[in-house]
Amino acid sequence: MALVDLPLEQLWRYRPDREEPADFDAFWNRTLAEAREFPLDPVLRRQDGPLTLVDAFEVEFTGFGGHRIGGWFLRPSNRPEPLPCVVRYLGYTVGRGRPHQWLSLPACGLATLVMDTRGQSDTADPAGGSGAEVPGFLTRGLTCPETYYYRRVYVDAVRAVEAAGSLPGVDPARIAVAAGSQGAGVGLAVAGLASARLRAVLLDVPSLTMFRRATEIGAAGSRAELVAYLKANRGREDDVFATLSYFDGVNFAARARVPAWFSAALMDPVCPPSTVFAAYHHYAGDKHMRVWPYNGHEGGGGDQEAEHLELLASLLGDER
Repeated sequence: MALVDLPLEQLWRYRPDREEPADFDAFWNRTLAEAREFPLDPVLRRQDGPLTLVDAFEVEFTGFGGHRIGGWFLRPSNRPEPLPCVVRYLGYTVGRGRPHQWLSLPACGLATLVMDTRGQSDTADPAGGSGAEVPGFLTRGLTCPETYYYRRVYVDAVRAVEAAGSLPGVDPARIAVAAGSQGAGVGLAVAGLASARLRAVLLDVPSLTMFRRATEIGAAGSRAELVAYLKANRGREDDVFATLSYFDGVNFAARARVPAWFSAALMDPVCPPSTVFAAYHHYAGDKHMRVWPYNGHEGGGGDQEAEHLELLASLLGDER
C-alpha cells in the first residue's frame, strides 16, 4: 500500500472551489419541511438477553416520506438521568448487528442510538429509485435530486438526531454524532442541516464528499458503482455530478457550525484524503483533524475509537 493522493503538506492547503447548485438551501429546506409533516413517533421495544449493565431497546422512528426507520437504543443501567446520547450512522452495506456490538459508549456512561441505513440492512427503502441504476446504492434514483437515494438517507439521519433528543432519559442539549466512512459522510450532512441540535460531530474518513474528484482518483469501494453507471451512460457525466452536488459533503461543511473532529488516512483508496481535507477546509465551525499516515480505509481503528471515547466523555460529561 502506498500514498494514493496528494502529499500531506499539500493536503493542509487543499481547499478547492465548491460546485454548489443555486437552489441548494431551498432544496434542503423544502425536503426537511416535508419530512417534518410526519410525526417522529419514536417507539422503544426492550430487548431481553444477557446484558445486565445496559438497557437495550429496538427503536423505530419516522424518517423520510413517513417511512419507519429502525435501529438500537442503548443506555447504561442505573445511571442518573438525563443522559447524553451519541447517534451512530453505519458504514456502507453494514447492518446494525446486535446490541452487544455497541457497548463501548454505554460503558462510558453515554446513551447511543444506532440508526439502520434504509435498504442496506433490516430497514427497507420503500421509495426505491427511478431510472437506470447499477447494483448498489450510489446510483439509485440518480436521475434527479428528488429521487436520489441519499436524499432519503440524509433526512432519516436528521430525524434520528431529533428522535434521540426525544427518547426517555436523554438530555437533548447533549447529543453528538460519531461515525466513519459512509456514516461519517451522512454525519457531515447532518452537521450542515442540524448543527443547532448537536454538541459535536466525530467524522472518521468520511465518504460522500467531492464525488467527481473521488471517482476520478480511483474506482475503489462504492465509487465503482458510479464508474459502472457512467460507462453504460456515456456523456451523462455533467448531469450525474450535478445531481450529486446536492449531496456533496463539502457543501454541507460550509454550513456546519457544530465543533467537528475529522480523521483522514493517507493510504485510503476508498475515501481519498484530499476529499476529506476539502471538507475539513470548507467546514465553517470549529474543527480538528487527525491524520493516520500509514493507514488505509480502516483509519485509526481501535486507537481512534479510544481517542473518541475520551473526547466524548469530556464533551458530553455530567453538567448537573
